[in-house]
Amino acid sequence: MIIIENAAIATVDPDGTEHRNGHVVVDGERIVAVGAGPASVPPGEHTRIDGTGCLVTPGLVNTHHHLYQWATRGLAADSTLFEWLVELYPIWGRLDAEITHAAATAGLARLALTGCTTVADHHYVFPRDAGDQIEALVTAVTTIGVRGHLVRGSMDRGESDGGLPPDNLVETLDAALLGTEQAIDTHHDPAPNARIRIAVGPCSPFSVSEQLMKEAAELARRKGVRLHTHLAETLDEERQCLAEVGCTPAEYAEALGWLGDDVWLAHTVHLAPGAIARLGVTGTGSAHCPTSNGRLGTGIAPARDLIDAGAPVGLGVDGAASNESGGLGEELHQALLQARQRGGPQALTVRQALWMGTMGGARCLGRQDELGSLEPGKLADLALWRLDGLRYAGITDPVAALVLGAVPDVELMLVGGETVVAGGELRTADEAAIAAQLRAASGRLR
Repeated sequence: MIIIENAAIATVDPDGTEHRNGHVVVDGERIVAVGAGPASVPPGEHTRIDGTGCLVTPGLVNTHHHLYQWATRGLAADSTLFEWLVELYPIWGRLDAEITHAAATAGLARLALTGCTTVADHHYVFPRDAGDQIEALVTAVTTIGVRGHLVRGSMDRGESDGGLPPDNLVETLDAALLGTEQAIDTHHDPAPNARIRIAVGPCSPFSVSEQLMKEAAELARRKGVRLHTHLAETLDEERQCLAEVGCTPAEYAEALGWLGDDVWLAHTVHLAPGAIARLGVTGTGSAHCPTSNGRLGTGIAPARDLIDAGAPVGLGVDGAASNESGGLGEELHQALLQARQRGGPQALTVRQALWMGTMGGARCLGRQDELGSLEPGKLADLALWRLDGLRYAGITDPVAALVLGAVPDVELMLVGGETVVAGGELRTADEAAIAAQLRAASGRLR
């Protein structure tokens, strides 16, 4: 058993239970006890961790990422989304499996060091003769030791068909569907304690045909996996959608069968009130990416309105080429700031921001029964944040310290009861070696 004691506890359970001084007990891969004061456990050889000065939360859940982009950070620094894509697509066309693996390993390491235990990665770039991109991601997830929800993306609408990607970077409809089905058959694990799951993810309306959107949704539902795509990220996208199909992106998605409780959408910045209501009624999730949206100037997503409508809302880092920090911890802070910029100081509380980064994300991924809160029987995915240094001195509310202050060091992070981070250091892989491999991969790509 692992016993964490003397720590503040924010369970993020349905009652919002917290303990100023409490314990969490882990047996194997699951939590067996959470409560106030010292733990009561039978005699035996246990690992006891003194959490004095720390806060325990559920592990953070990243609902949207593009790990391959770790190899192309810092480019197109002052561009709109469409300009940024036009500059980067030709570079991404030179990706191979080795570069993707190096980038993904670095990105996952950074996420782990910021308290993230589950990562949804949307990979939609499959250059010809570039090796097995999904296998490269799977091995990176396994190396770092987090949970991976790998979205097998696709694009079949190149420049010659009115899309943004170069023609040499898109697949045929049949190749996209076949590659997606193969990824599901090879890697998807439906078990409650799964480390790897696969979702279906055509990239976006401006890079995917209507037929691929429809058939991808049919494939996902036939296979019993979730659906994910970018939607309503920019006004440029809305203008294009109105010009081409005569409706907004949200209306287009619904017409194609892309709203439902098995769907989560990335960004959803530009939604009319009626669209927000439809996401709520259908249980469609939203991956809110505040830093990336700010970096690209796309706008402020109506996260608070979506929550009020009943839609699951989680947090996403998005690709590191539009969020060079690449950590999830700071998205708690950014989500709160953007919500308050949009709706005033009561728009989002510190505890609601933490909920978005944990249980909200678990709901988006359909894993609210297994992840997202500290409750007996749930998987032991948790973060122990150190809050006893100068940066937090005098802040009496540990959740406020976590959300409003600088991102704390992670004293301990467990995934399924296994140590991934301890003492602020990655314990599953060598950080210096990961950085060296990334530098070499990035240099070769550019």
